[in-house]
Amino acid sequence: MTSDRVALRVIRDLKLTEVATLREQWQSGGSEGTIEQYLIELLHIGLDVKPSRESNVITVAYQSPDPRFSAALANAFVQAYIATTLELRNDPAQNFRRFFDTHTKEARDSLEKAQARLSAYQQEKGIIATDERMDVENARLNELSSQLTQLQAISAESTSRQSQAAGGKGDQLTEVLNNPLISGLKADQSRNEARLKELSAKLGDAHPQVVETKANLAELRNRIDAETKRVTAGVGVSNSINKGREAQVRSGLESQRARVLELKAVRDEGMLLQREVDNAQRMYDMLTARLNQTALEAQSNQSFANALTIAQPPSEHSSPKLLRNTALSIFIGLFLAIVIVMTIEKFDRRVRSPEDLAGILGLPVIGVLPKPNAKRYVSGRLAAPGLPALSAAKPMES
Repeated sequence: MTSDRVALRVIRDLKLTEVATLREQWQSGGSEGTIEQYLIELLHIGLDVKPSRESNVITVAYQSPDPRFSAALANAFVQAYIATTLELRNDPAQNFRRFFDTHTKEARDSLEKAQARLSAYQQEKGIIATDERMDVENARLNELSSQLTQLQAISAESTSRQSQAAGGKGDQLTEVLNNPLISGLKADQSRNEARLKELSAKLGDAHPQVVETKANLAELRNRIDAETKRVTAGVGVSNSINKGREAQVRSGLESQRARVLELKAVRDEGMLLQREVDNAQRMYDMLTARLNQTALEAQSNQSFANALTIAQPPSEHSSPKLLRNTALSIFIGLFLAIVIVMTIEKFDRRVRSPEDLAGILGLPVIGVLPKPNAKRYVSGRLAAPGLPALSAAKPMES
């Protein structure tokens, strides 16, 4: 509202440069600068703009000796402000419309080129929109990966059991412990060991039954060892089979992974081309939307500011206010008079009473000389004029 652009529009609307009185004032002032600059400064002197704190209402007032001229200028500033806001919105919209028009054509060309590259690539690689090979190959890859994980766990377990068997701990294997034949032989061994102990205690070590029992125990131990070796040998065979299956599945997994990577590379390249098409499409759609929006804004003739009331010539002057000025002058005059009196009194160093002298010097007053023409009494009688007399003060108490 207080910008030079609005004031310049007011000057043009009211044709103030053609007013002879204003031109004479400008020429009499030395004609510095243009007459428009002079009138802008002159109009800003009487302009009063007050925005409201609680709403979007702006109050515009103008002060000048002529009430009609003040009302006309206030209305002219409001209309110039509305027109300026409309220009400030429409002019950029026109520039944006031309800008978006040019870039929309470029975006259309880029979109057409991206679509052409994507179509050529799809035809070359045989890719269609409903191609599910990638999903099938991924499912097969996941299945082989699961099988390999299971076989690795089984192979690790069988390797551990084979290592245990090779380390002389074959009798502690689960296969050996759960073998019914070995369990039966161990039971017979336990019974024979108990019978041997009992016979040795009764008959002695050289008795034929004791010798026979020892022979049976030795045979049982040999059978247990042979059966244990047979079972542990089966563990080694099982480990070899598991290793072979693991190698086979790993080979299939690597082959499947290479196939999936190949298909993924083809799909990724196609997706990259598709992404270029999508980006070009989004850019084109966005530019088209902005082009349509700016085209509508450029054609708009409605401003966001409106005049609520029209200024009318006032019925009475706004200044000077005699009652207010009189009250202020009386109050300020009294205040200044009191300040001046107190200042003079503060800087006046004269002694007016014995109390002032005692207060300044801090000493007791011995006597007071009366004025020359004052009546004086000595010993109860009136003394002759002109004779000095002393009046003793109160003795100072110690």
